[in-house]
Amino acid sequence: MRKIVFVGQTPPPFGGQAIMIEKILQGTYKDVMLYHVRMSFSKEMDEIGKASLSKVFHLFNVIAKIYYFRIFKRANILYYPPAGPDKVPVIRDILILISTRWLFKKVIFHFHAGGLSQMKITNSFFHLLYRLAYYNADCAILLSDLNPEDGSNLKAKKQVTIPYGIEDQTKELAEKQIAKGPLKILFVAIIKESKGILIALEACRLLQEKGMDFTLNVMGKFESLEFEQKVKSLVEKLNLKGKVNFLGVLSGNKKLEAFRDSDIFCFPTFFESESFGVVLLEAMQFSLPIVTTKWRGIPSIIKNEETGFLVEPKNAFDLSLRLETLLKDEKLRKTMGNAGRELFVKKYSIGNFHKNMEDLFLTC
Repeated sequence: MRKIVFVGQTPPPFGGQAIMIEKILQGTYKDVMLYHVRMSFSKEMDEIGKASLSKVFHLFNVIAKIYYFRIFKRANILYYPPAGPDKVPVIRDILILISTRWLFKKVIFHFHAGGLSQMKITNSFFHLLYRLAYYNADCAILLSDLNPEDGSNLKAKKQVTIPYGIEDQTKELAEKQIAKGPLKILFVAIIKESKGILIALEACRLLQEKGMDFTLNVMGKFESLEFEQKVKSLVEKLNLKGKVNFLGVLSGNKKLEAFRDSDIFCFPTFFESESFGVVLLEAMQFSLPIVTTKWRGIPSIIKNEETGFLVEPKNAFDLSLRLETLLKDEKLRKTMGNAGRELFVKKYSIGNFHKNMEDLFLTC
């Protein structure tokens, strides 16, 4: 029996990484026991990356629980999901890992966030701590071969690629009803600049100038009150009021219904820690054609001109052209959406994901 101390955030908040860590824990594995140490540094998406006194107390709690499972449950493998290249989470990781990883026979890093190895560090002492925390893991898991090779760059002994997989939830809902009115474009993410929301709004302005009939539904929480005000002011400035709806954070059937009732999925991300994009799989299962960016691991999921369109990051004009093509062509929307659905069923099932993770746990 392989006993693994499994460190990681589970929802809330409902970010992609937290959702996928929860899905790993929900798997049934032969000869593998996972002892979960839950990270809960951030209860809301807008708390991520911000320091607080409560997070310091939680840090010591996480370290104590790791020690408990190592000593009293005799788990000798540590699973840990390193942060992306953001200073506050990296400092958190360094404190946890330097305090605990030396206890374990083996260490597995799962890079749900990408780009850690590309972080620019100028302070020599901080760089020493960074090396002690992150270098020489026994195994590193990437989500795509197109992501930064964080494992190899940080001298991991073994690096493997395991793409995400999720449950097929389409059967839980009634079939989509054909609705009259404008076509619905769906955007789902934490609402911050690098997820591409400002680019999406500019693309909508260009579409509106051409007389296109559509609505943009934006699902997710704003990263801050200030950015929310900025985005909503831009909606007013671009004369998009009535074209853009902010749905907030949705979960359960309400979230699934928003995907089911949409016609196109738009994800113009250039997020610094982007690595895969669980929302793309959610869109594919509901047969939505996708317009997204040539960024990190995304081109390994979306087949350009087959299951959707790939555009350059930060290019609102190109984004608008691809959206326009799909808005005008019902047959193309259906063809691309069905192709995406087929790819999802074949490659990105939760069963495949759990099997790949089990093989990794048993062989690393």
